[in-house]
Amino acid sequence: MTIVTGRRGVLRTFALTAATSAIGLASAAAKPTAATVESALTPAGATHLGALKNRLALARRGRDFKTVPMILNDPDQWDHEALSEVLSYRPAPKQAWDNTDIGGPWLNLMRNALNSQIWSFKHPDFLTVSVTHGTANLALYDQATWDKYQLTRLAGEEFKTNTLIIENKGAAADPANYENPAGSFSGDDNSIPALMRRGVVFLSCHNAIWEQAAALIKVGLNPDGLCHAALAAELTNHLVDGVVLIPGAAGTLPELQQAGFHYAT
Repeated sequence: MTIVTGRRGVLRTFALTAATSAIGLASAAAKPTAATVESALTPAGATHLGALKNRLALARRGRDFKTVPMILNDPDQWDHEALSEVLSYRPAPKQAWDNTDIGGPWLNLMRNALNSQIWSFKHPDFLTVSVTHGTANLALYDQATWDKYQLTRLAGEEFKTNTLIIENKGAAADPANYENPAGSFSGDDNSIPALMRRGVVFLSCHNAIWEQAAALIKVGLNPDGLCHAALAAELTNHLVDGVVLIPGAAGTLPELQQAGFHYAT
């Protein structure tokens, strides 16, 4: 620790501290922190949704698999803790979307449902869940996996890269203005990260992962020569942060419906 002696030294230190504080305050005012933006995207009064987001962030994700079986038969093989948090969410209404087509309007539809529920019907704790399978599940892998396994071959030429995990220009707008037609709540920010920050939970279907691993092996996109179980494990390990792995979409939908989720497709 440095000790400043003398009146002049004390004054110099005080001035430097004040200037540094002013710079820090100016920087904070010029650019909101990620936590500030995150909070702004959660509706005012959404105490239950905010608490769920915090619990999901702490829930364990299994992403160190060496192999996985075709049929999961042990809770440790999927994100049981996180899925249990979703199933036990009590506020209503809540909605589960059956999403299968990466090129379809699924992100836009969920965004529109959120906007209507929150601002039209005044349900700030409204929870949206994407039960993701089919080609839509490809959007839940990170870009490194897309590059390694040339996932464009499975997703279609419209998706040269995984554009759905990149926030769009609307993310830079002031989230306080929810009516902004080019803002955070508009079609200019239809992305998985934007919806996640609003509380949408993306569930990834293990059966889809298993089938996509089989498809990659069939067309020769298996650079490490992995067996089917090992390739499915690698895909699982590269789901983007925040995704919840489930045993299967079709089998999990009844669990969500029994828990009070409204089915949407």
